[in-house]
Amino acid sequence: MEGEKTIGIFFIIGAYTLWGILPIYWKFLDEVPSSEILAHRIVWSFVFISIIVILRKRKQLKNFFKVQMSQKKTWFALFLTSLLISTNWLTYIFAVNKGHIVDASLGYYINPLVSVLLGVFVLREKINKLQTFSFILAGIGVLYMTISIGKFPWIALILAFSFGFYGLAKKLIKVDSILGLFLETLFAVPFAIIFLSYLGINGQHSFTTGTVQIDWLLMGSGIATALPLLWFGIGAQKIPLYLLGFLQYIAPTISLFLGVLLYDEAFTIDHIITFTCIWIAILTFTISNIRYPMRNLKISTTRKPNEKMH
Repeated sequence: MEGEKTIGIFFIIGAYTLWGILPIYWKFLDEVPSSEILAHRIVWSFVFISIIVILRKRKQLKNFFKVQMSQKKTWFALFLTSLLISTNWLTYIFAVNKGHIVDASLGYYINPLVSVLLGVFVLREKINKLQTFSFILAGIGVLYMTISIGKFPWIALILAFSFGFYGLAKKLIKVDSILGLFLETLFAVPFAIIFLSYLGINGQHSFTTGTVQIDWLLMGSGIATALPLLWFGIGAQKIPLYLLGFLQYIAPTISLFLGVLLYDEAFTIDHIITFTCIWIAILTFTISNIRYPMRNLKISTTRKPNEKMH
C-alpha cells in the first residue's frame, strides 16, 4: 500500500511540475498567435490521445458510445467540457505570451476554492467554518487587487472559473480522464481544423511557413498537454484526496516564480497583499481538509468491532 502511495506521489508531482513549467514551452511560441496555438494544441492532443485510446481504451470507448452517447445530456456535457477546456487553454496561452504569468498563477491558486464553491451551490455539498473563512479571505484578496490596481483580474478569474466548471461537468458525466479528453478534443477538433484551414488559405498560418523549431513545438503541444494528464490520472488513483489537494499548488507556485524571476513580471506590494490573502486561505482550506478526515479516521479505528455507526 505504501509503495503504491509513493508511486502515486511521484506521478502527481511529475504532472504538476510539468504544468508549472509549461509557460517556458509556450514562451518559445510567443511569435505565434494564441488562437493558432490553441488550434494546434487541440489537433495534436487529439492525435496523441487517439493513439493511446486505440492501444488501451478501445473497449471502454465502444461501451461509452453504446451506453451513454444515446443520452442528450451526455452530448451537451461533453460539448460544454470541450468549450470550457478550450477557453481555459486559450486564456492561459494568451496570459503567458502577453506577460501575465503571475495573473495566471493567481487563477490556479483560486481554482480549488472555486471548485468547492461550485460544489456548495450546485451540488449542495456542505462546508465547515474554516472552509467558509478561506472563501471569504480569498474574495477579499481578489477584491483588493481589483480596487488597488484598478483593473479587474479577468485572466485569473476566467482560468479559475473555466477550470472549476470544467471539473464540475466532468464530475457529472463521470468518464475516464483519458477517454474524456479524447471525446472533448473530438468535439473541438473540427473547429480547430476549419480555423487552421482558413489561416492556410489566407497565408496567415505559422505551421510550415516559419522555422522547423516552431513546427515541432506546435506538434509537440499535444504531448505537452496529454502527458501530465496521463500522469495525473495514474497518480490520483493511488493517493488520498487531501494529499492531492495539497500537491496541486506545486504548479501555480512554479509558474509564479517563473513569471517573477525568469520573465521579470511585476510583483508589487499589491500583488503581495493579494497573494498573501490567497495563500492564507489555501492554508486554512488545506488544514480543514486534513483535520476532519484524520479525526473521522481516528473515530472509526478506535470504535469497537461490535459498535454500530449512527
